Amino acid sequence: MSSSQPSVSIVVPVRNEADNIAPLIEEIGAALDGRWAYEIIYVNDGSTDATGERLGAVMQQRDNLRQLRHARSGGQSAAVRSGVRAARGTIVATLDGDGQNNPAFLPDLIAAVEKGAGRVGLAAGQRVGRKDTGFKKFQSRVANGVRNAILKDGTRDTGCGLKAFRRDVFLMMPYFDGLHRFLPALVRREGYDIAYVDVIDRPRHSGVSNYGFFDRLWIGIMDLVGVWWLIRRKKPTPDVTEVKA
Repeated sequence: MSSSQPSVSIVVPVRNEADNIAPLIEEIGAALDGRWAYEIIYVNDGSTDATGERLGAVMQQRDNLRQLRHARSGGQSAAVRSGVRAARGTIVATLDGDGQNNPAFLPDLIAAVEKGAGRVGLAAGQRVGRKDTGFKKFQSRVANGVRNAILKDGTRDTGCGLKAFRRDVFLMMPYFDGLHRFLPALVRREGYDIAYVDVIDRPRHSGVSNYGFFDRLWIGIMDLVGVWWLIRRKKPTPDVTEVKA
């Protein structure tokens, strides 16, 4: 693989996903090879299994694969943020590391941001045919309904890990735990459009969920109120030009 400057960075947050590493990287390559100059950044969020070793083995074969490691788990939002900050591409795409997000949809998400010609700040995957239990689906519907009623972000599924966005737009966002669930509302706050792409969910390759009940399903009341406050307090961005002598 080429180590030239990438235009796209794929960020994958993982914790204890050793058996899912190689199959998912192979699928990412199949989706993107020959289409963009890209890099893959795995953020190893304090794994205690063989995740780091499996990544190291694949890195011997792919020079566009990078591994960042958190000394201890900081959660999904922290892992995504670490990956975006380290990214070299102007467009960043994310997906979960458990195999439920199909990399075959990455090109559609990336292309949606490119075709937005600067207007689209985020392309958000919207899951259909979710492979979760009925209780998890119910929890997600309630959480999305409450969030949308308060923030009016027009997004039916903020929990999908498949997203693509402009790196500079993401770095405008105030950082807090759970940021990845509020990206549509915050991107709209900055004046950018959002594109939506239907994606098909699938069962994870192996293992069990490593980001728990509260991290993945429930929106913290304080975070929700905080984002609502940020949106309400947003002022128009001044049109700035430099005056030269």
